[in-house]
Amino acid sequence: MGCVPRIERIAGNRRLVVEREMDAPAEAVWDVFLDTTLWPQWGPSVTAVECDRRYIERGTTGRVRLPGGVWIPFEITTCENYRWTWTVSRIPATGHSVEPLTERRCVAAFDVPLVAAGYLPVCRRALSRIAALAGT
Repeated sequence: MGCVPRIERIAGNRRLVVEREMDAPAEAVWDVFLDTTLWPQWGPSVTAVECDRRYIERGTTGRVRLPGGVWIPFEITTCENYRWTWTVSRIPATGHSVEPLTERRCVAAFDVPLVAAGYLPVCRRALSRIAALAGT
C-alpha cells in the first residue's frame, strides 16, 4: 500500500483514494484525525482551527484558516467506525479513514471527489505528517 491513488465507490459516489500504511495503532492515528488542535500540524491547507470542541464528532462545526488568512466554515457530516467526512463552505470535502491491520499497524486514507484530483498531493503530505504525529 502506498500513495498511489485509486478510484473507489464510497457512499454511492466515485472518489479518489490515497492511503499510507503506518507503524502505529489505529486508535493513535484516529486520535490525530479527530483532534482539532493537531489539524494545523498535519494539514498543509489548514493554518488554524476555531471550534467549540477539541475532538470532533458528527455535527461539530467551526472554521479553519487557510494559507493566506482566509477563514472558512466547516461541519462534520459523519464520524463513526474510523471514518469521518465534512463539508467546507457547505461543499463536500475530504473523507478521512483508518483501517486497523494489526494491533500496531494501520492504514490511514483520504478520499476526495474526482473533481478535486489536484488536492491529492496535499493529502499525501498530510499522510506523512500524520504518520510522524502518530508515532511512525
